[in-house]
Amino acid sequence: MSSQIYRSASRIARSLLSSASKHRHYIASEGRTAAAAATVSVKGILPALAAFSDSAKSSNQWIAGALALPVAAYMLQDQEAHALQMERTFIAIKPDGVQRGLISEIISRFERKGYKLVAIKLEVPSKSFAGKHYRDLKDRPFFNGLCNFLSSGPVLAMVWEGEGVITYGRKLIGATDPQKSEPGTIRGDLAIVVGRNIIHGSDGPETAKNEINLWFKPEELTSYTSNQEKWAISCMVMDHGNNKYVQGVPDLKEGTKKHENNELPMTRKVAWFLEGLNS
Repeated sequence: MSSQIYRSASRIARSLLSSASKHRHYIASEGRTAAAAATVSVKGILPALAAFSDSAKSSNQWIAGALALPVAAYMLQDQEAHALQMERTFIAIKPDGVQRGLISEIISRFERKGYKLVAIKLEVPSKSFAGKHYRDLKDRPFFNGLCNFLSSGPVLAMVWEGEGVITYGRKLIGATDPQKSEPGTIRGDLAIVVGRNIIHGSDGPETAKNEINLWFKPEELTSYTSNQEKWAISCMVMDHGNNKYVQGVPDLKEGTKKHENNELPMTRKVAWFLEGLNS
């Protein structure tokens, strides 16, 4: 009987997560709504499961099965974070930031956040190259001035990697106008006027892709596992040869093959969790 209870709870959890995996890119409100619905379901289902528990052994296994439901609810609530996966963004310290000696200060902020540096180089771009970088602004009256400034001295070009690094990288940088940047941001703390705002960051996935391809050759980008990742990100899916494993969660085992989208299926994460509870 207890095994039936466990299997029933497991099926419920897998059913919830199977549905989630078909719609990976939830917006935050949808993820929270699904989590709330799953949590409400727990309240109605747990008493029914408890009615079958008639011994200490079956009670323990009932608890293991019942735990699958809040675990499923939690993972659904966290779906948006998993959907972000690992991103790369282009960050450049402009000539004013380099000349003011702010390289280490800016790099340290991204490192302390937990992001990983995967490419870096210092160069003086030509004016024509600067024009390619700012090509989306070519019709603006200040376009020529932007190109002149970017090509006026050395630029530290970088590629940073991490979960949500595009969006949060922009938050670290602050508003384009330093006067409107919050204290604690790079521009809010280190810049004064918009014409000398010391740093550039990609504003979206497509822009990041284009800027990385403009500034770096494929062979200049590195892929490696940073030792700090297991401490900065819990339940992080790590690449390990031809297999993948979840790092930071107890009782999850290695051995799941890679998938086309380079992400471990949510249902498999729960299956491993349940297996650990039932062992």
